[in-house]
Amino acid sequence: MKVAVLFSGGKDSTMALYKAIGEGNDVKYVVSVISENPASYMFHVANIHITELSAESLEIPLLRKVTKGIKEDELKDLTQVLSELKDKGIEGIYSGALYSEYQKSRIDKICEDLGLKSCAPLWHVDPVKYMEEIIDLGFEVIIISVSAEGLDESWLGKKIDRETLDEIIKLNEKYGIHIGFEGGEAETLVLDGPIFNKRIEIIDSKVIWEKDSGYLLINEAKLINK
Repeated sequence: MKVAVLFSGGKDSTMALYKAIGEGNDVKYVVSVISENPASYMFHVANIHITELSAESLEIPLLRKVTKGIKEDELKDLTQVLSELKDKGIEGIYSGALYSEYQKSRIDKICEDLGLKSCAPLWHVDPVKYMEEIIDLGFEVIIISVSAEGLDESWLGKKIDRETLDEIIKLNEKYGIHIGFEGGEAETLVLDGPIFNKRIEIIDSKVIWEKDSGYLLINEAKLINK
């Protein structure tokens, strides 16, 4: 099946891409919807510009669509880009939805209306096993935004490894944080992995912190040979 993957550069969309490839699909595009609203209900915002490097490393064409990020109205922009993909011969859309009914139901509805197959290979996975799979497969994932109790400035830029996962599990027990960060507690960026041909290296970054949340702003990054 010819497919496209909704892609933010974070762990979930990258794993959805990994699954799409593993299931034998012909991945024609990765698609980044760039929201001008930092509080978008649908789309990952932090460091979305890095998807250009991600796509280059993956050697998959990147299709970008800008939206103002207004709740529900942003779905019209998603519908437009998915319609364009169908016109290009795309048959299915992969997304990295884990537990968000809001996101998945809307993607499913748009795909149904357009006659596209909606695929969410991570839907309702066990969050601990899922995070362990990411680590075991060799994906290099860092945390680039945090907005939940228990996650302070020290988490920004932290790599997700076994030790970090143990800390996340403890925070889940204490504060109820979703272990896969599905509730928006944190956002991630994948720097490398088994489907990457080159590794993303961060050259210059800055921590932006306000009261009880913040993000790592990546000013400059490049691809390096592995």
